[in-house]
Amino acid sequence: MFSAMPVRCFLIVLFLSTIVCSQEAPTLRSRANLVVVPTLVKDVHGHVIYGLTAKDFVIEDNGVPQTVRLDDSAEFEPLSIVVALQTGRRAKREYSRIHGITSLIGPLLEQPETQVAVVEFDSHVRLVSGFTQDATVLKKVFGELQPGDGGSAILDAIKFSVDLLENEQGERQRVLLLVSEARDHGSHTASVDGVLASIGKSNAIMHSISFSPALSHLLDTERGSNRDEMTYRPDLLAPLLLARNAMKKNITKTVTEMSGGEYQLFDSRKQFETEMVDFTNRIHSRYSLSFEPHTPPPGLHRIRVELKEPIEGVTVTFRSSYWATAGAN
Repeated sequence: MFSAMPVRCFLIVLFLSTIVCSQEAPTLRSRANLVVVPTLVKDVHGHVIYGLTAKDFVIEDNGVPQTVRLDDSAEFEPLSIVVALQTGRRAKREYSRIHGITSLIGPLLEQPETQVAVVEFDSHVRLVSGFTQDATVLKKVFGELQPGDGGSAILDAIKFSVDLLENEQGERQRVLLLVSEARDHGSHTASVDGVLASIGKSNAIMHSISFSPALSHLLDTERGSNRDEMTYRPDLLAPLLLARNAMKKNITKTVTEMSGGEYQLFDSRKQFETEMVDFTNRIHSRYSLSFEPHTPPPGLHRIRVELKEPIEGVTVTFRSSYWATAGAN
């Protein structure tokens, strides 16, 4: 005969194992399979359209229709924002245009549990302020910007910032705000493929407010504000640089669109402030759509989102890709 004590212990262990399995399995499955697709819908005038449901959207994963889910609670999640500022190359000319960035971020800091970190980069990437809710700290950081060297390691900065966001714990909206030019100069720790995979695996949304060094210089010359140049003559290479740059891939725009964010250019302080206001106003305006792919092949997947009943003049901005890893199902 079996004694009562071993049987009792066996039943207790079996009961606890059942509880652990029932609690952990759904969480692991959700983290492995769920693909979140932030989606912004605007009318012909650029105003955000609210009130849509999951049934109003169509999502395709590599051309295959998916079952659409909508998480209404996502807009109430606290924010973690990394502001990544280029200080290298001719970025110092933009300091006067981005003056006051702290006050523009202010409305977000007033929201519960919002936290902001600041990253600067030239040829190297530096974390100059960890996540904080203190506007005074951020004002000091942005007010003490110093010119960097001749590099703009955009790929390195994106990878560093996304990793920083992904290390944050809990259910949070993760946002990267990149203020830089469009082309990478000098990244040495992150590759294009590495950044594509990093963005594809992350739920972070990237927004870009970019400047063109050639255009800024051309406009500043016309305005008479290039007084620290060795000569006051117009830079005749600026239009040529514009033409050359247009022929090459715009890294910031490409990565921004992959994440479901918005890409904007600015050439004046007023325009920068307008783009920043739009950024703060729309940060909670996205629909948190998602789907659960079944046995997706490893690698980069293309996502397409559209309204089931298209409306003329309406634009849909969405996360356009994700990265599937082997054994994710």
